[in-house]
Amino acid sequence: MSSTRPSFPSLVLASASPRRAELLREAGVAIEVISPDVEEAHDASLTPEQLTVENARRKALAGSAMRPVRLVLGADTLVYVDGDPLAKPTDMEEALRMVRRLSGRSHEVCTGVVLARDGAVVEAFHVITHVTFKPLSDDTIRDYHSKVNPLDKAGAYGIQAHTDMLLERMDGSFTNVVGLPVERLMEVLAAHSVV
Repeated sequence: MSSTRPSFPSLVLASASPRRAELLREAGVAIEVISPDVEEAHDASLTPEQLTVENARRKALAGSAMRPVRLVLGADTLVYVDGDPLAKPTDMEEALRMVRRLSGRSHEVCTGVVLARDGAVVEAFHVITHVTFKPLSDDTIRDYHSKVNPLDKAGAYGIQAHTDMLLERMDGSFTNVVGLPVERLMEVLAAHSVV
């Protein structure tokens, strides 16, 4: 007797990030993508862990309101250096300044992940990866930005493209730096019978 598969994907991704959708699909998770309109928190008194989880919670709950009964995933990724969050740059000059600040030193990438169902949080966690950049000249940074659009990426870089130009060392989850800690998430989804 064969089991009947649901007629809709088992997970709703409340995110406009094409990278998160791609990571989930590559991991074999069937998803529906929605993009709820959410005002993100920008509270300097919160730790990286608290801030990313709070923003992920807002996305997951807004998505849950749009898709009741379904399991909804919200995520938020921030790059931190010296305890300061680096969001998405507003223009190419700010992007240059951000990567210049990361040049030759280590920083943290923190992703908060929240799963919600029926308007309630059912799971929340965060993952931190430590990233060290090579010393970078302004010419190298501009060359990198000519290949990778920095304006839609926290910290003005995307680790998944032209990695060798920037990266000296990484301790932790690579997919977390891309925008979703897939290894930890798959364990959580298995516990919720999604995978």
